[in-house]
Amino acid sequence: MSETFAFEEITIDEILSRYASGALTVREVVQAYLDRIDAVDRSGPSLNSIVALSPRALDDADALDRAFAGSGRLSGPLHGVPVLVKDQVEVGGMPTSYGSEIAAESMPERDSTVVRRLRDSGAVILGTTTMPDFATSWFSTSSRSGVTKNPYDLSRDPGGSSSGSAAAIAANLALVGIGGDTGGSIRLPASFCNLVGLRVTPGIISRDGMSSLVVPQDTPGPMTRTVEDAARLLDVVAGWDPADPFTSVNRISHHTGSYAEGLAESTMSGKRLGVLRGAFGDPSDPDGARVNAVLERALEQLVAAGGEVVDVEIEDLMHLVGFTSVYNTRSHADMNAFFATRPGSGVKGISEVIESGRYHEKLDLLEGIAATSTDPADDPEYLNRILAQQDFQREVVGLLAELGLDAIVFPDVKLPAPTHDEVFSDKWTCLTYPTNTVIASQLHFPAITVPVGFTDNDLPVGLEIISAPYDEHRLLNVAAAVEKATGARRAPAL
Repeated sequence: MSETFAFEEITIDEILSRYASGALTVREVVQAYLDRIDAVDRSGPSLNSIVALSPRALDDADALDRAFAGSGRLSGPLHGVPVLVKDQVEVGGMPTSYGSEIAAESMPERDSTVVRRLRDSGAVILGTTTMPDFATSWFSTSSRSGVTKNPYDLSRDPGGSSSGSAAAIAANLALVGIGGDTGGSIRLPASFCNLVGLRVTPGIISRDGMSSLVVPQDTPGPMTRTVEDAARLLDVVAGWDPADPFTSVNRISHHTGSYAEGLAESTMSGKRLGVLRGAFGDPSDPDGARVNAVLERALEQLVAAGGEVVDVEIEDLMHLVGFTSVYNTRSHADMNAFFATRPGSGVKGISEVIESGRYHEKLDLLEGIAATSTDPADDPEYLNRILAQQDFQREVVGLLAELGLDAIVFPDVKLPAPTHDEVFSDKWTCLTYPTNTVIASQLHFPAITVPVGFTDNDLPVGLEIISAPYDEHRLLNVAAAVEKATGARRAPAL
């Protein structure tokens, strides 16, 4: 190796600088990550975060090294950046099983748009990561891969549904990762694993080649160790894609330039944040009190760094969150529609999956979806849910405008990461789990989680930051300022 590759916590900017100087080759870096996966994921702590490794990763690395040797120039903004991709986002020529044992032999012929854009930018796809069957859980329970361990406490779950991406990137098994988020499946596990997790306004990133759960809410997105790395990934994967009509919103966003530009100068000075205390945990619950304590310390740090925080309230918040949920209204139809276009997956339909018994036993949401109609119009409240969602959106945008807020903040989840024993004891159902990530999802707002500290029993806590649709640049600037003020990211001791 040209130099000792200290891969722990390395950033995109740092690794590109080392490639450009000739201090590292892509092959050396990719091999180092593959060795770490073998030592940490396959043995040792055995995180069980990786479903499959790419057979072409080293060949791709060699091709990038040859191109650099010939031209003296990096091949793109992610030249040689090793990426892990959630098993929900198709990688051509590799098994993509959507977390299901039924689809274990499914082999997409082409890359999803996100993966193609990553490759075009010079990234190296290392492999795919674990997830619960069809992304239908807040936990890692999967018929394909079993359970994944949280690298900060191996007895605990990393959260779902982007379970493997969260555990792997937290444990430095790749430089960055891609997850998928419908109700919080990027942000919840990122919060549990001390990561930055970005959910964009639906359509900013193409969903082509990503399995569906609730089409208007679905989006892939970055899972990284820093805000700047999340923005650098977004710069590559965002944009119009004729394969996904929802990406027409990129015209509405009017974003130009780089999402990463200017983040290094972001500060809390002049930032005004609304604190949604109605989304904090129950102070009488020891775990809720632990999360609240971390958030209060973080808010003090933001004020000390020059920010302004004001308490805000969303009237009937919990009712709105419950009533605007459409999982039981349209997920069955959306999931079936996706798999109808994937006859080679082996998945004929969600009801057929349940009838076969070939799904993880701890997937009450999947069972609930299978019991609903395949026609959303059969829900007599469907129209009222959509109208209520629009009222919800107007209320929150109005709050941002009236109070001059840059963003609204609250804990991603009211509790720290659960133990595997708690998950298997049915302490919660999927629909009763106390996550706040569904707020932004059902608003169709962008949101990001940033690490802000650890509980007194050393479990990570993330701060969720939301802003108005198409306001990703402002959101990232606030997140970068929070990251600097709190400095809470640290690698797990594995």
